[in-house]
Amino acid sequence: MRTNRLVTPEAQLQALASGEAAVLETLARMRLDTLERSRLDEETYLLARLAALVATDAAPVSYLAHLGPPSHLGISMAHVLSTVVAIAPVVGSARVLSAASNLARAGLIATDSNRP
Repeated sequence: MRTNRLVTPEAQLQALASGEAAVLETLARMRLDTLERSRLDEETYLLARLAALVATDAAPVSYLAHLGPPSHLGISMAHVLSTVVAIAPVVGSARVLSAASNLARAGLIATDSNRP
């Protein structure tokens, strides 16, 4: 008899935190057709999601789950920066700095390995 290794809440949370595809499938289903239902163009949709991620101090894995992998990021870095600048007075500098760090950790922006 085979047991599911994700039976315990701890195992499920660990899988979720590591971005395991099987666990993220349920989250992905929640997003089905949201772009179409929003009636926004793809870039505006992604920038709105980015603003929400910054505002909620989302973890790096959340940026990947909601914006996609770096190779498929449908927004320019100039628009990412413009969005962060636009929401900074509302969300505050701590959230903006955290977001920049989390975007880098998610691999969505290049980092200079010589800097701390």
